[in-house]
Amino acid sequence: MSARPPYPRVHRLRTALAASCAALLLATAGCSFGEPEPDPAGEPPNFPTPSATASPGDAGQEVVTTVLAKGLRVPWAIAFLPDGAALVTERDSGRILRVGPESGPDGLKVTPVQTIADVAASGEGGLMGIAVSPDYARDRTVFVYHTTERDNRIVRLELGGTPTPILTGIPKAGIHNGGGLAFGPDGLLYASTGDAGDRPQAQDVKRLGGKILRITRDGRPAPGNPFPNSPVWSLGHRNVQGMAWDAGKRMYAVEFGQNTWDEINQITKGRNYGWPTVEGRDDDKRFVNPVAQWPTSDASCSGLTAVDRLLVTACLRGKRLWLVELTDTGTVLGQPRELLTDRFGRLRAVAAAPDGSIWVSTSNHDGRGQPVPEDDRLLRLVFAGGGAGRS
Repeated sequence: MSARPPYPRVHRLRTALAASCAALLLATAGCSFGEPEPDPAGEPPNFPTPSATASPGDAGQEVVTTVLAKGLRVPWAIAFLPDGAALVTERDSGRILRVGPESGPDGLKVTPVQTIADVAASGEGGLMGIAVSPDYARDRTVFVYHTTERDNRIVRLELGGTPTPILTGIPKAGIHNGGGLAFGPDGLLYASTGDAGDRPQAQDVKRLGGKILRITRDGRPAPGNPFPNSPVWSLGHRNVQGMAWDAGKRMYAVEFGQNTWDEINQITKGRNYGWPTVEGRDDDKRFVNPVAQWPTSDASCSGLTAVDRLLVTACLRGKRLWLVELTDTGTVLGQPRELLTDRFGRLRAVAAAPDGSIWVSTSNHDGRGQPVPEDDRLLRLVFAGGGAGRS
């Protein structure tokens, strides 16, 4: 375990917060959040200011929260383009939205850029994960994970163009469709699948359900995968939706438990995470124990992101963010801390923006929430000291 202070300054935040936020007093203990310095490399973007609020979070923390957009419907995933705009998927409508970087009187400009025609949204299925090619400036390509009438699948497209399926036949159901999609530090595409209510398949390496997959941009099993001619990277998952990599390039995933424990796991090539044999920590040496776990009533988390050595996960049933600090070796430092508890309802997507802030989506229109007129919303969190995760 490292004894040095966490979160070296590797990001410089850029922001134009309202003047009322500039007077935010920093906390004298724990984490502190406030107006960071502008990026010396360029002018601050024109973020909206009317809805910015500075308020204390849990455990003595303070955070500046800005509502970037409102009136969305079940925003499921967030991915950023090179120009700072975000692409946001709406699960039930099948739309891909471009959010920002331009702003208007009520927030960032929201522009529908495409509807995926064969999305079959029902239950927990629909248009879910989205990932932007690491070479987007050259190839203009994005990838999405969505449900059709027959399966869950991953498609490749240029915005406005015809999607090309690259991996089909992922099991679908009314529940446990997985749906996470992200490029790893190795430039390969990772996808998380659910067990689709068929528990045994999570332990069957020949089936795609209940797995984390690792594939090329053409949908083929990636070189170096642990099982011959297979896209499977890890197995024994119930329903993973969020994945992230820390500063040390270690992979983590957040997992829905059944009735007892929700988990964050460090994901390692070829390892087995226990579902359905175990839920949460266990003494069975065949399976990997989670690095953090919570009762399902406090968590049921969907999105996951990493800023330096801080993991941030957004929770649906728990209606909060959990912040997990990591050591240099990837173990948990101290106790996880909660933030925004019960302030915005159900929280689903969470993503680290290019400027170092954190974007979060609400999910109060998903059939299990209690939406207010502004829902669903995109939120922006700013932490003080030059990085969203600075402590």
